[in-house]
Amino acid sequence: MPSPQRIGRYLVQRRLGSGAFAVVWLAQDERLQAPVAVKVLADNWAGRLDIRERFLSEARLLRQAGSGGVVQVYDIGELEDDRPYFVMEYADAGTVEDLLMAGPPPLAEALRLVAGAATGVAALHAAGIVHRDIKPSNVLLKSPGGPGPVRAGTERVLVADLGLAKNLAASSGLTVVAGSAGYMAPEQSDPPPGGIDARVDVYGLGALLYHLVTGTVPGQAGRVLDPADSAPTSPPRPRPRP
Repeated sequence: MPSPQRIGRYLVQRRLGSGAFAVVWLAQDERLQAPVAVKVLADNWAGRLDIRERFLSEARLLRQAGSGGVVQVYDIGELEDDRPYFVMEYADAGTVEDLLMAGPPPLAEALRLVAGAATGVAALHAAGIVHRDIKPSNVLLKSPGGPGPVRAGTERVLVADLGLAKNLAASSGLTVVAGSAGYMAPEQSDPPPGGIDARVDVYGLGALLYHLVTGTVPGQAGRVLDPADSAPTSPPRPRPRP
């Protein structure tokens, strides 16, 4: 997709990334003089009403959560070709996946990052939403703002990408396999007749912590190695009480 000059009233600067169904652009809100991220439905899916509704559902769910730990949606609109887009806050410090490219962070920082992600996930659950795809690329980092350089460990942690998220009230219908290998709870790869619930996100947070501590993607559910076997410097597993 070629870079557009504008998306609605937003001046496009560069592409931030793309996925199966959408492209995300960095743009400038000229009225507020602030950078924003604009997510646009990919043109090859423009004619699929089910994909369009899934795209719009993500924007609604993000807005519904209304938490400082979840990426906020500011605006929504349509291009001249009727493709929808929505405007989000821009996470200028990248993702946890970007951070992991330099290797596992110190344990204290790994715990801080996962605690921040857990805050966002808790807000989703409080709003009746299950994410279903907690992983490093879906946890964003944003500088705290203000003058001066950003100190490591001070970034805000934001949960993003609710493309697979669903309302927990309809969880009995969540019987379709959805998620990412290594981060999916066992019941996601083999959904039970009664569907899934918020516990799949708790598993995802644990898998995220495992990756941050060991530097490796967790293995298949039920076959995950002790972190100490992958990273000897990680804390030993607590011994069961006699």
